[in-house]
Amino acid sequence: MSIPVEVLEVEVLNLPPAERSRLLDRLLASLGPDLAWEDAWAQEVDRREAEIAAGRASWIPGEEVVARLRAKLN
Repeated sequence: MSIPVEVLEVEVLNLPPAERSRLLDRLLASLGPDLAWEDAWAQEVDRREAEIAAGRASWIPGEEVVARLRAKLN
């Protein structure tokens, strides 16, 4: 016998945050790895490295990126 999703949702949302988080971790793990996401990210990394190697882009130090973002937010 399965529980209707709507009933399950209400029960889960009534759990304390720590238990909901633990349940979420287990549910996500049960889905297995998201290989499409990993492949897409690997392609993006390759594209960015090629841009840098070709001189069409350059590295920006992380500290500078954070400083720029903070300046925009303030």
